[in-house]
Amino acid sequence: AAGGRALRGVVRAGGQPPLRSLRASPRARSAMPSWVIDRYGRNDVLRFTRDMVFPTIDFPNEVIIKVHAASLNPIDLSMRSGYGATALNMKRDPLKLKSVDAEFPLTLGRDVSGVVMECGLSVSYFKPGDEVWAAIPPWKQGTLSEFVVASGNEVSFKPKCLSHTEAASLPYVGLTAWSAVNQVGGLNQSNCGGKRVLILGASGGVGTFAVQLVKAWGAHVTAVCSHDASTLMKKLGVDEVIDYKSGNLEEQLKTLPLFDFILDNVGGSTEKWALDLLKKWSGATYVTLVTPFLINMDRLGVADGMLQTGVTVGSKTVKHLLKGVHYRWAFFMPSGPSLDEIAELVDSGKIQPVIDQVFPFSEVPKAFLKLEGGHARGKTVIDVISKK
Repeated sequence: AAGGRALRGVVRAGGQPPLRSLRASPRARSAMPSWVIDRYGRNDVLRFTRDMVFPTIDFPNEVIIKVHAASLNPIDLSMRSGYGATALNMKRDPLKLKSVDAEFPLTLGRDVSGVVMECGLSVSYFKPGDEVWAAIPPWKQGTLSEFVVASGNEVSFKPKCLSHTEAASLPYVGLTAWSAVNQVGGLNQSNCGGKRVLILGASGGVGTFAVQLVKAWGAHVTAVCSHDASTLMKKLGVDEVIDYKSGNLEEQLKTLPLFDFILDNVGGSTEKWALDLLKKWSGATYVTLVTPFLINMDRLGVADGMLQTGVTVGSKTVKHLLKGVHYRWAFFMPSGPSLDEIAELVDSGKIQPVIDQVFPFSEVPKAFLKLEGGHARGKTVIDVISKK
């Protein structure tokens, strides 16, 4: 797959016509069913409409995907409440060129598994009818909709061994974990063998993926979760399960040998003691996915928020470097090429979807309430083409 990636965004050699012109049958439509919000708030802001504007291809590297399944992530709850709106609105319209509000109606949902319906002029890697999956970045319209538009470099061929509902559970959490473990943390197939890895908050979507990823690469994994998730953790190959409810977590972890890598999905006070569990002066790394980046921008505005964020991460990095460990922040990053690598791991049986519950498209608000309740074991998936 990696070789074919080079074709993305390029008109085919020899002057051949592109695979698909911009005009296609779905284009004749002007509206589609979607779940949207018109303001930020709690679950009652979710609204079903049959009149959401049909997506259009505005750039030659884009594709329109017919959504077969989507899934929910904690970021959907955050976005529904308005978290990160300042930064996301700046990304949607950085030069303030749009005369109308680009914010609402807003469709949530980041994951998609579906079928390519239409391709932009320079898309040569995909064609209509291809089964694909993707994670759509949060500044774009989401996937709780009949169709969604994505950049070709955000899309990948769906793993052949998974159904659409299974596949939709993985892209966002998979790319978030991949960013933290591989791109920021520096772990990969060749250097992970035998390393001691601690994953805090291991039973959520990102945690269950990260556990499987580092186990596939040969690490020794200690997972922190509640006792009722221990069976799931063992099934995923975890070597040691620590129940954070069964006593002082910090004291429990201090009895174990030191770690080479820590992934923190929990944040809060964890950061104050977790770095002491790393091997000093050995390249050991702590990566957290809980950062104040968006909240700083909401609170202080774009410029001051970015400045405050930079100062915070810079001072923490230096402080911990002086103690002999690496401190890093990680974020979700959309990436078709990374999804290609994840698809290979899935098709080879090394990573499996972990799904808590599947809801029909008509019950999206119920799915949000389920996610809001917490303590899920794996992902909440939406079967979009379900007729129920």
